[in-house]
Amino acid sequence: MDDRKLQVLRAIVSDYVSSQEPVGSKTLVERHDLGVSPATVRNDMAALEEEGYITQPHTSAGRIPTDKGYRLFVDRLGSVKPLSLAERRAIQTFLSGALDLDDVLHRTVRLLAQVTQQVAMVQYPALNRSTVRHVEVVSLSTNRIMLILITSTGRVEQRSLEVRSHDEETLASLRAALNAATVGQSTSQAAARLSALVSELPAELGVIGQTSIATLLEMLNSEASSRVVVGGVPNLTRSSEDFETTVKPVLEALEEQVVLLRLLGETTTADVVTVRIGQENPYKELQTTSVVATGYGSQADTWATLGIVGPTRMDYPSTMASVRAVARYVGRFLSEG
Repeated sequence: MDDRKLQVLRAIVSDYVSSQEPVGSKTLVERHDLGVSPATVRNDMAALEEEGYITQPHTSAGRIPTDKGYRLFVDRLGSVKPLSLAERRAIQTFLSGALDLDDVLHRTVRLLAQVTQQVAMVQYPALNRSTVRHVEVVSLSTNRIMLILITSTGRVEQRSLEVRSHDEETLASLRAALNAATVGQSTSQAAARLSALVSELPAELGVIGQTSIATLLEMLNSEASSRVVVGGVPNLTRSSEDFETTVKPVLEALEEQVVLLRLLGETTTADVVTVRIGQENPYKELQTTSVVATGYGSQADTWATLGIVGPTRMDYPSTMASVRAVARYVGRFLSEG
């Protein structure tokens, strides 16, 4: 496609996103410095329509972008614009008050929904992609203790278990043995080392040690990445007046965690923003929407994915910038937390 027609397409996308009304050639000439006559713009629009990039929704003179048009628009963006200093500071401030992983992800969902005015989704980080940061053993009573597992992704798992009577010296030995076997190890490596530790436990840690190791192995093998947090669902109703055929099917699809996981699962790379538009989505109910997603995690690894679902008529440059920026901050915050 030549530069002029691409310029006309960009102008149509921009005007349609902001006005939500079909765009005519006269409007384009008035609003944009295209440097050509209205007749030339009409010819370009006719060519764009013939090639499937825009369409005439009704008998009006205006045109709107098709999924193919949005796809070309997104592919030719060049690069994702950075957020302003004020926007970056607002994201950082909002996340900095978080207490734990659950709080971080729920704040992230609210933040994404607010800045993009779309439905936001954040996948829990996979435990098997993290390392063990610390294991804590706390006495709850004479015959009950609590095991706390903290990972590099900020995830905190805790379980209470019944054991024989114990003293603080026994718990200190148990704590030291568990941390020596697991801290700094990936979850799979930690599990292997804990399994080997069972046969090496000193006599005084026998039963309490075996029970604790069995519980820790369960915690290490539990998988929370099959969970997705969703926020901003009311934003859907603002994007369409056609509830029964447009909004309702999308709402029903968003209630299915399997659907959300599949939507997010194809995006696994941090710093690369993936955009799936309309018919590109694997679910029929979501083919009136676009999904903008990216991975988040540490500099060395991607833990999980976050993104938004909204109408195909969205501000792609701004939305892509927001999704990428929030993912970067979440990854950095969890890595440093």
